[in-house]
Amino acid sequence: MDPEEKFKLIMRNVQEVVTEEELKALLEKKKQPVVYIGTAITGKPHVAYFIFINKLADFLKAGFKVKLLLADLHGALDNTPWPLLEARYKYYNKIIPLMFKAIGANIKNFEIVRGSDFQLDKKYFYDVLRMSTFTSVHDCTKAASEIVKMGSSPKLSGLIYPIMQALDEVYLKVDIQYGGLDQRKILMFAREYLPKIGYQARIELMTPMIPGLAGGKMSASDVKSKIDLLDSPENVNTKLAGAYCPAGKLEDNSVLAFLKHVVMVLKEDKREELTIKRPVKFGGDISYKTYAELEKDFVAEKLHPQDLKNALAEEINKLLYPIREGMKGQDKLIKEAYPEEKT
Repeated sequence: MDPEEKFKLIMRNVQEVVTEEELKALLEKKKQPVVYIGTAITGKPHVAYFIFINKLADFLKAGFKVKLLLADLHGALDNTPWPLLEARYKYYNKIIPLMFKAIGANIKNFEIVRGSDFQLDKKYFYDVLRMSTFTSVHDCTKAASEIVKMGSSPKLSGLIYPIMQALDEVYLKVDIQYGGLDQRKILMFAREYLPKIGYQARIELMTPMIPGLAGGKMSASDVKSKIDLLDSPENVNTKLAGAYCPAGKLEDNSVLAFLKHVVMVLKEDKREELTIKRPVKFGGDISYKTYAELEKDFVAEKLHPQDLKNALAEEINKLLYPIREGMKGQDKLIKEAYPEEKT
């Protein structure tokens, strides 16, 4: 794969990269660049995580070394109770590799890193203090505003969060930090402040967010907005049956968004078609090779939302099957990690 092909693959379904020129130069000069994404170990991972799993698979195909930061200390800074950190780390560490298995990704060059393994280092903490003397309360608050649960009386921990996330780029020795579009402010914070303490700014890459089932952001903390990775087939079917998917409308449509960024990406890579089953009286089964074709028919109202939901439920249940199987026998861990969860 030449640099142009790698660039095209990496940019698939990407909302923004800062900057494209830097990314192209990196692909030209470095044989195995390094990218990372961090996730704070807060709520349970849900199906929207497949967006970043798919994108990390693209990086792996393009010859990158890929690092996933399981940010346990960031979880604590964002109000995860300290006694739950160990169990939640184990939960994420167990379930994320199963997601890669579900999409059939080759994870030879993939590594999971635990935040506290390096973030408690003396030099790292010294750099946290150094950066804190350059940034303002306003800038830290702005950077963290879409990521950290601030509330009416924000805690100091939320202001430390973006400083640490910026420094993670340095201590993980990466060329690119990847995140969802909701991370934009915090990624730009890293671009601005790392050079102030003598470190090089990294490339920042973002993919869109999948809307929640009722519209808005799909959130790990809102059970009604998401499909959990361990939801039963029946729960998946029920949740999708009630998902926001008005005929012909694209905005805030979680059904179409998941098809675009996850299902059709996997189908197209495998050169498979998505078949939507319909009664003969409504036109019979119909198949699509690309998302663009599917979206065109949906906007023209040639595809009924319920038929689309049924097809997506089937595809999600296929993806979740190896995850459910892999998590069998982990009831104790699940309970320890999320003792108060209500479904």
